[in-house]
Amino acid sequence: MPNIGALLKDEISRLCRREIRKAVAGAKKASAAYRRDIAALKRQMAALQKKAAFLEKRAVPANAGKPAALPDRPVRFVAKGLRSLRSRLGLSAPQLARLLGVSEQSIYNWETKKATPRKEQLAAIIALRGIGKREAHARLDALKATGAPAAKKKRAAR
Repeated sequence: MPNIGALLKDEISRLCRREIRKAVAGAKKASAAYRRDIAALKRQMAALQKKAAFLEKRAVPANAGKPAALPDRPVRFVAKGLRSLRSRLGLSAPQLARLLGVSEQSIYNWETKKATPRKEQLAAIIALRGIGKREAHARLDALKATGAPAAKKKRAAR
């Protein structure tokens, strides 16, 4: 016959475990819910950081409203270089004209060596040399979205 003290001890232990399980169940559920919430917040934060980085890349630089400055060293314009820049960026002449804020005819004249760009336009061309294909198309899309005119057209005096 088992010892009555051992039986009582086992029964008390069993009841204690059951009561502890009941008391801890709420904390376990809350802990699991908190972990799910934290994981969701981490995913949301990662998505927002990714979006912020994307928007930062697409954002127009602070000096976009100001005319680009020419470098200190003398700059030479080469028509072949403009054509290769345009092909590297994957742009048509009208698209490049829209990015530079000039007419399509100006691009044609520059590429065929019939004319050379002015200092402001040359500075804009130099600024375009530092960007890639994606950024050029992103800027073009931004210009389309804002509805900025491609170039100022001269009106004949009547």
